[in-house]
Amino acid sequence: MGVETHDIAGFLQTVHPYDSLPRDELDRLIPRFECRHVSGGDQIYFRGEPLPGLFLIMEGSVEVRDASGTVISQLFPRNSLGERGLMADGRAATTANALSDAILLVLPTAEFKRLMLEQPVYARFFTRGRTTDLRRADVTMRKVGELMSAPPLTCSPEDSVRHAAEIMRDRRVSSLGVVDGDRLVGLVTTRDLTSRVLAQGLDPINTRVGAIMTAEPLTLSENHLGSDVLNLMLEKRIGHLPIVSGGRLMGMITQTDLTRFQALSSAILIREIANAEGVGELRAVTAKIPQLLVQLVGGNNAHHVVTRLITDITDAVTRRLVALAEADLGPPPVPYLWLACGSQGRQEQTGVSDQDNCIFIDDSFQESQRPWFEKLARFVSHNLDACGYFFCPGDMMATNRRWCQPVSVWKGYFGSWIREPEPTAQMLASVMFDLRPIVGETKLYQDLQAETLAQASRNSLFVAHMISNSLKHAPPLGLLRGFATVRVGENRNQIDMKHSGVVPVIDLARVYALTGRLTPVNTRARLLAAEEAGIISSAGGRDLIAAYDLIADFRLRNQANQIKAGERPNNYLGPYEFGDFERSHLRDAFVVVRTMQSALANSGSAPV
Repeated sequence: MGVETHDIAGFLQTVHPYDSLPRDELDRLIPRFECRHVSGGDQIYFRGEPLPGLFLIMEGSVEVRDASGTVISQLFPRNSLGERGLMADGRAATTANALSDAILLVLPTAEFKRLMLEQPVYARFFTRGRTTDLRRADVTMRKVGELMSAPPLTCSPEDSVRHAAEIMRDRRVSSLGVVDGDRLVGLVTTRDLTSRVLAQGLDPINTRVGAIMTAEPLTLSENHLGSDVLNLMLEKRIGHLPIVSGGRLMGMITQTDLTRFQALSSAILIREIANAEGVGELRAVTAKIPQLLVQLVGGNNAHHVVTRLITDITDAVTRRLVALAEADLGPPPVPYLWLACGSQGRQEQTGVSDQDNCIFIDDSFQESQRPWFEKLARFVSHNLDACGYFFCPGDMMATNRRWCQPVSVWKGYFGSWIREPEPTAQMLASVMFDLRPIVGETKLYQDLQAETLAQASRNSLFVAHMISNSLKHAPPLGLLRGFATVRVGENRNQIDMKHSGVVPVIDLARVYALTGRLTPVNTRARLLAAEEAGIISSAGGRDLIAAYDLIADFRLRNQANQIKAGERPNNYLGPYEFGDFERSHLRDAFVVVRTMQSALANSGSAPV
């Protein structure tokens, strides 16, 4: 089955960094791609061979091995391979084989090098992604504080052995720190319970923990490296290592923690999702996302790398649920496209995400066919909720008939919102301008996006209303270099890092994309494209991107810390829990956002 030019065009619009390229550049690029069909088991290239160009997976999966034959990665649709060799001497640095029948797009070497020189957003993606991937994989260079389980579970030396065993059973752990007040005095493990209690015939009720614990166990501090943990465990043949600071127990590292850290990656989770036979298996995979978030943030990955990888998992879950639904319902009566909006649409999901989605249906649709689509929407949406992506509070979901309509109806929606930009229309337009195809016939959306951007950017009244709407979320700046925090409730004295933090920048970027007819949906990609297109000045663009990066990084670091503390992640951050240096930088970032909002408000259009 051949791949048409419009198929490639629709696909590239869902792949970063191609979705961030100027439209004329993307149009120039599409015919340059060579389409290759490979069978499962075929070798794509061998280490040391000259590379014909950059490979981009359109369908199927690929396995990459290093010089020793060790598998170093498994890649799936929208992943690239070969860039490492192209950026070195032009020869393959690894060996790649198809794991399944696959469709590969090959961008010739000359085009790849030209884009790296001429398109900063393209070069930034490959150079940054390469370094973070290498750093993320190396457990030996991680700080101990990033690897340990926290908060630590403890008992007293005066507790009964039975009580300690009950804690370990109920909390599903294999060890407890034994503390006297705040001071660590020992360690007790399930192995101790077996060899020192059961094997010795001791009474678990009358035997105290202090009698069978390992007193004064080996410890490390949070500033040690993962290599120190590995060396100590191997040398001393131990499987549990308390982490202390000033004699106080801060956390625990086990061999299981190290194994989980090494094994967990977005690619592995996506593979598990692709093989899942039911919702229960999908739920088990998405339960691992919080730990993945901690791992990615702990590896100092940039926020846009972390959120992209987290969103890739959501996309994979959505595609798998659609496939499971179609297997049960049978083939669709007419072509359709499932799209995401909100944070999934922008590829900016964190540890807290609801679902925002809709369906575009081919105009050959008959109302008698609606039950099939209603069943599809209900199956996918309800099972997304079961997997942790809770229902949208505003009902912006495909289960709402309003958001499951033929393309002609969607064109009418956008047209009416642009012609009559009343408050509800502004809100709906803001959400729907962040649409991104997930699975289905991408051509159903391809033309609509360009038409809508052109129509909206020409309507000065609509643009003015969108600008006004974008200024409703203000950065949390207080008087005297302080912060405007939440005044009442459980989040009192904290900052809402979503609505007061990243949302003001998201809204600015959306307006820039609208006024410049820019196709990227991701916020950072929109800012980069706006700067490159001259929609905002180079100085203003650099400052706003740097401010956004810092705010978004703070938000993710806070969520990772909440997860490590055993809490559910949220978007609230206590600014006075940080030092003066970090608070000062965070406030400066909010000042930059406020300044760009003021420039937009005063100009009535994007500042230049």
